[in-house]
Amino acid sequence: MNAVPALIGYTAAVGFVAPRLMLRGRWPHRAPALAAAVWHTLAISFSIGAALTAYNLAMPAEHLHADLVGLLHACGVDVGTAEPDPGMAERLAVGVPAAIGMALGTSFAFHVARARRVRTQHRKAVDLVGRHSARLGATVLPYHIPAAYCLPGRDPRIVISDAAVRELTPEQLAAVLEHEQAHIAGRHHLFLAAVEAFHSVFRWLPLARHAREQTALLLEMVADDRALRSHCHEALATAMYEMAAARAPKGALAAAGQTVLIRLQRVLGPREAAHPALCSSVAAAVVAVPLLPLLVACPPGLG
Repeated sequence: MNAVPALIGYTAAVGFVAPRLMLRGRWPHRAPALAAAVWHTLAISFSIGAALTAYNLAMPAEHLHADLVGLLHACGVDVGTAEPDPGMAERLAVGVPAAIGMALGTSFAFHVARARRVRTQHRKAVDLVGRHSARLGATVLPYHIPAAYCLPGRDPRIVISDAAVRELTPEQLAAVLEHEQAHIAGRHHLFLAAVEAFHSVFRWLPLARHAREQTALLLEMVADDRALRSHCHEALATAMYEMAAARAPKGALAAAGQTVLIRLQRVLGPREAAHPALCSSVAAAVVAVPLLPLLVACPPGLG
């Protein structure tokens, strides 16, 4: 059986249908780390599906070639009867999937290197202008608006404005610093670089657009949850509100931002944990989904 129709259908479902189902679900905000993993798993599965589709299109079965030639002849189109060059087909079958993989890998390396370069330049400026606070474990900058952000990666920094130090209570300040530390410890910048790379290669794809947007939001929720382990909801929420007007520099991760309203509603609203059965099912799907394109392309024998 030719696997191309099944692969095309599967890849289209992952790229166009799955994002809509994810956006309609209520559980992702209850389990943001698991939801972020699902978005990355869908991106991986789509990439594998696209590569396998390209491979199978470049290496069609002989009977499929004959049927296509016969169909075109019946429609009055003369395409000749020559068989496809096996050498050219093999080169295309290997080259196109390899090009997809190289494009994704190169894009990821580009985004990581560019963000690291921007953060390094900003880190040098912060060290020159700001003062390190051993008590806070952060660099304090002279700035009239309460603000906080982190510069992850090598030699990370947590940066906070002196206005935030003055205006936030000790509990609020500690919650904000815990939020930023969660970004650094979780290496969230690498997850963001991965979805940026996927979006750069498949810019037209709904999955790529939504994966980038939702991953950024979900990672902020993950950091919020880390802060809420040791600090009250009111402290984090009021700190987020006070810093809502602040803008983080490029390459940084901030406690406030464009998604602050959604996160405020989540922090202050009823806390509903995702059902353990749902979490187990989704976790199993995260492991299994990347393998599905291989099963579609090479289904096991039925007997």
